[in-house]
Amino acid sequence: MSNPDQGMSVHEFHREIDTRGLNCPLPILRAKKALAEMASSQVLRILATDPGSVRDFQAFARQTGNELLGQETVGKEYIHFLKRR
Repeated sequence: MSNPDQGMSVHEFHREIDTRGLNCPLPILRAKKALAEMASSQVLRILATDPGSVRDFQAFARQTGNELLGQETVGKEYIHFLKRR
């Protein structure tokens, strides 16, 4: 059964960073830097290719208090949405 919404994000975001091709911990470090420059409640979209980024961003959200709004897998790419606390 195919998902008609695959590849179409339902999340609005204020800023996007591209960490494709980077491995842990670089996607987290880039996201941390970007979030530090954003206002509270703004949303950051992170593009990644590291499969470990899925659990890394779940742990990052728990540890930092930023809200993980969603995660999507599109082909070999992982898209994460973080809301700044």
